[in-house]
Amino acid sequence: MPGSLPDLFDDAPEEARGSPYARSAIDRLSFTLKMRERGYRDTALLRAFELVPRESFAPRRYADLARRDIALPLACGQTMTAPLALARLITLAAIEPGCRVLEIGAGSGYATAILAHLAGEVLSVERFRSLAVEAEGKLKDFGPGRTEVLHADGLQSLGRGQFDRIVIDGGLPTWPQRLIDTLAPGGRMVACVGEGGEARLRTLDKSASGAPVELANEQARRPLLVSGRAETL
Repeated sequence: MPGSLPDLFDDAPEEARGSPYARSAIDRLSFTLKMRERGYRDTALLRAFELVPRESFAPRRYADLARRDIALPLACGQTMTAPLALARLITLAAIEPGCRVLEIGAGSGYATAILAHLAGEVLSVERFRSLAVEAEGKLKDFGPGRTEVLHADGLQSLGRGQFDRIVIDGGLPTWPQRLIDTLAPGGRMVACVGEGGEARLRTLDKSASGAPVELANEQARRPLLVSGRAETL
């Protein structure tokens, strides 16, 4: 077994080993190994994180920090969630191939790209116009396809039918009824729900009959989502 990750590239020419591409590949491999150490074993999830270059979605001035497990600032006062926290959220969503996924809060588009590797279709909703435009552009360059970014208020009715999974990387005081109605029978929604010390990562499953069933998981903190669509940012 190699003594270190760079050993995997020892047979490559010197100029290739020092290239940004090689360094990015090493960083991505290192991060997926860290995910395994934290107990993540789903090969599809690990592959998605390996394939999507977080540094390509991060603001340029933070690109060198992108493969660290930290949240990164975005424009409009938003943040890129730390990768392991994002992995936990996506794991709870239990996304299957062919799932139609609604993501509330596109942000940088990074999570959207991860979701697209796991699902059949992803609609990501972003309330800030500038973030929506930038995320759409990056997804065209670095995403696997099957994504759409919509500038809209994700907490309101979208008129796009029902979804098998709804992933909300943000905080909610309670589950909005509009989102429960948007969840298809047999579907699952995941978010940080509750206020203060009561906030937890929670899943809400909708039975075939349409009855919602909630399960609370570990305590978590996420910024509370704000309703409305920002037109000037």
